[in-house]
Amino acid sequence: MIRILAVLAALFFVAPAIAQPLPAGLDKANAIVIDTTKGRIVIKLRNDLAPQHAERIKLLAREGYYNNVPFHRVIEGFMAQTGDGKNFNGTGGSKHPNLPAEFSSVPFKRGIVGMARTSDPNSANSQFFIMFAEGASLNGKYTVIGEVVAGMDVVDKIKRGEPVADPDKMVKVQVASDIK
Repeated sequence: MIRILAVLAALFFVAPAIAQPLPAGLDKANAIVIDTTKGRIVIKLRNDLAPQHAERIKLLAREGYYNNVPFHRVIEGFMAQTGDGKNFNGTGGSKHPNLPAEFSSVPFKRGIVGMARTSDPNSANSQFFIMFAEGASLNGKYTVIGEVVAGMDVVDKIKRGEPVADPDKMVKVQVASDIK
């Protein structure tokens, strides 16, 4: 009952964001819309840099894998991590196989979205993170999958912690072209 009330409350608080138009010129087939407990985030996927990773994010969004998944690791001045729809704590991945690294020369800076992984460069699966600030130590070592094109103010409001107590969540994640 408490979980149902929490989901209903989250939907109530997200509802105003749903009416917001998407950024002009956005390639909706290569963008995801994340409605969170704090508002809406729109991410332009970089399928030109990381086609396998971009396709994985879209596949998982379409499967509903990301719905109600918490931001489990949020480090002030660094990044907000989410995407563990299995265990909800950063230790799980999807039913799909891990992906090979698709590193690029795009630098990790504020608003860049990267794929999380273990120490194995070819272990990315479902988890991703959004940068609060520059993270030069990640350059060339993690796959850039996109960039926030609307809603960085929402990212800035996500509750911090490692792990986060009573974390904010991705209430609903959709490929922009699928939104009716």
